[in-house]
Amino acid sequence: MSSNCLFCKISSGEIPSQKIYEDEHVFGFVDIHPQAKIHLLFLHKKHTANINEMSTDPKAIAQMFHGIAEYSKSCDLATNGFRVVTNLGADGGQSVFHTHFHILGGEPLGHFGRR
Repeated sequence: MSSNCLFCKISSGEIPSQKIYEDEHVFGFVDIHPQAKIHLLFLHKKHTANINEMSTDPKAIAQMFHGIAEYSKSCDLATNGFRVVTNLGADGGQSVFHTHFHILGGEPLGHFGRR
């Protein structure tokens, strides 16, 4: 845990959130600025700054996607599909520097990356 990290404080319960998933390694909660009907954030409890840093720990990545899969199957989110997005760096749109994945769904989503 990083003492100054917003998401570390949320996953530890120091800052309240609308928790939707938790296991030994992963924490999931509702995004307070939704970009889709369903917009969730999943993060690993072990602090890493971004996906490149997390990539040195393949087990952590597997734990993240296991948590996302468990949650999505438990609430039928996987039935119609969803999108998983992570941002890296300021140009990539990362605003909290704790590796996290956005889960977007609950409605048809447009094609990603088209202008």
